[in-house]
Amino acid sequence: NLLIYLVAGTAIGARLGHCLFYEPGYYLSNPIEIFKIWKGGLASHGGTVGVMIAIWLYARRHPEFSILWIFDRLSIPVALVASFIRIGNLMNSEILGRPANVPWAFVFKRVDEIPRHPAQLYESLTYFALFVLSYALYLRNPKRVPGFFFGLLMVWIFGWRIILEFFKENQEAFEASMPLNMGQLLSIPFVVLGIYVLVRWFKSAKATAN
Repeated sequence: NLLIYLVAGTAIGARLGHCLFYEPGYYLSNPIEIFKIWKGGLASHGGTVGVMIAIWLYARRHPEFSILWIFDRLSIPVALVASFIRIGNLMNSEILGRPANVPWAFVFKRVDEIPRHPAQLYESLTYFALFVLSYALYLRNPKRVPGFFFGLLMVWIFGWRIILEFFKENQEAFEASMPLNMGQLLSIPFVVLGIYVLVRWFKSAKATAN
């Protein structure tokens, strides 16, 4: 049952996120195009919101599970899934990095002949590192107070997203005039949420220890 909620939340959230965050004018004028997901256009920030809403709806129907408990259990494999997604982006020549002279630069021949930062690989490695760290910490103490892994996921993934966006090409032309692109701006609320959850977790863990 939870899997069905997650699949629906991811697909709907990621699609609406792209349509509303990156091309709202076009999709609001052509709403039928929103349903044509085979043409491409998914946003990870929208997918994250969709998953969070889906888990909230699931938790309401299953009060035996707290929402933070579910968030924590899913946060560990989500980090691994995020790593795989960026590998897929790398293989599909999507989300290109900026031109670079570094020895490990990639040339995406389906796009152009310009050596570029493999920004997808940078992200994939940081997310995989989070998966390894989270899983190791979970094995050490699987009964820790809920909220830790969710807060860590939010701060780690979206904190790195803000940094690594500087190595990427903008996805839409309107972002060129912005000091921070859309991906960075959308990441800030998630980092703040993660910090808030971690602060609450530390207080709860301290109270439980006492």
